[in-house]
Order: sequence, then C-alpha cells, then structure tokens
Amino acid sequence: MNPLPGVSVVITVRNEARTIGRLMQSLLVQEGPLEIVVVDALSSDGTWEALLDYASSGNVRLFRERCSRGGGRNIGVQRARYEYILFTDGDAWAHPDWVRNMRRCFLSGASVVAGRTEKIARAPFGRLNRLELFYHGSEVTLPSVNLGYRKDLFLALGGFDQGFVTAEDIDLNIRSVMAGNSIVYCGDAIIYHEERDDISGFIRQAFWNGYGRWQLRRKHPDAWAHTSPLRIGLDLANPWYLLRSFSGAMGYIYSSVTGGKISMEG
Repeated sequence: MNPLPGVSVVITVRNEARTIGRLMQSLLVQEGPLEIVVVDALSSDGTWEALLDYASSGNVRLFRERCSRGGGRNIGVQRARYEYILFTDGDAWAHPDWVRNMRRCFLSGASVVAGRTEKIARAPFGRLNRLELFYHGSEVTLPSVNLGYRKDLFLALGGFDQGFVTAEDIDLNIRSVMAGNSIVYCGDAIIYHEERDDISGFIRQAFWNGYGRWQLRRKHPDAWAHTSPLRIGLDLANPWYLLRSFSGAMGYIYSSVTGGKISMEG
C-alpha cells in the first residue's frame, strides 16, 4: 500500500490568544502525515507564548515575522514540507476528519479544494450569507478559512497578493480558475468558524471587506458581473445585511480615495 501524501496546514495569526489553543488541539488529532505551520504576525496578547507550548510537538513549526495575512500564508507555504497545503484561521477549529477528507479530495485529482465552513454565531448578523461570485462554474468566494491548494499550483500562481487588505483569497481563487483549474467542494471537510458577536466588530469587518472589494474590482473589473441580482435583492430585506452593505460601501469609497494602498501588516 502506498503511503499517504503529507499535508501542511498553514495559519497566519495575530492576537488570537483566546482561541489559538482550541485550534491547535483540533489539529493535533488529525490524520497524518501532517505538519502545522504557524506564522505569528508579532502578536502582543500572549498568542506567541501560547504557541510555544506546542513547539515540542514534532509536527508543529512556528515562525514569527511582521506580515499581512496573505503575506504570512505565503511565508508558510514557502517553508512547508508537503505537497498539499490547507489554510485555516486562528479563530476557527477543525472537525477531527477535516484533513482526512480534504486529502481524499486531493487524491481524487483536485488541485484546489474548498471545505464546508460552519459559522458559530451568537448574534443574528453573524449568520449572514456571503455574496457569492462564480467563475466558469466555480464559486470563487469560498473562504480561505477552509481552503486547500496543491503547493506547486499555489507557487505557480504567485501565492496571495499581499497588496490586498481582505479578499486576497477571492483574488487567488479567481486567478486559479482563470488559469484553468476547478475548485472542488468537499462538503464533509468541516471547519467551525467563530463569527464576531459585537456590533462594532461587525461594522469594522464590513468596512475592511468593502475596502478589499474595491481592490478586487480594480484588479478584476468584471468581478461583480458574476453574482446574482436576485440573491442581492433577497438579502436587502434583512436589516443586518443593509448595515453590512452600508459599512462595506464606506470601506469601498475609502479604498477608492486612498487607492487601496493601506497595509494591514502587524
């Protein structure tokens, strides 16, 4: 029997002390061969110290560098040992079979795999749906909290564009699909993602998402032609969606004024 190919889980974190232990514990029980590559973007809340508790585990590798989220992921992929790369975030945690099921999709021939993300939300605005975009039959808004790339493809695409504040995962997915790759959805590869439960955090997130959407439109002018007007119309009936849209519009306008030049490095 041929041995299973290795998987590298790459995570960029900054100030995730409250949740990082839960994520690491969920990854340490995954099917091997596996390594966990964490790039800490100069956390100041004890995240790095919490990570050091896992440094004795042979499959955990830690790095600390000033970087953006996309930049940290690029660093992690460059240093990864294995051919399949999985991304997730510090405020999420994995189902025990997440790696097993993502690897199975890769072994079926996929170059890009997106798993199912279950939102854990106490507040009603945390349950809002994404504004989905499709290119050539693939949804490109499947988020990087549960996303996998073959390492050689990721590097050939140039990795994440570090100029993005947010939406760097959408940009990468668009470039991948435009290069002829399909994004395979793996519904039984589950990541649980904790959503913001305070209004100020919700508004800030919407603002920066809007900022990233302007950057996305500048790079891919036809991006928003690939969504459903009917879906937008249905969402507008939700007052939380209206608040998110307004906050996002403010971020979009601000990005257009600044030319999308703000850096989110730590």
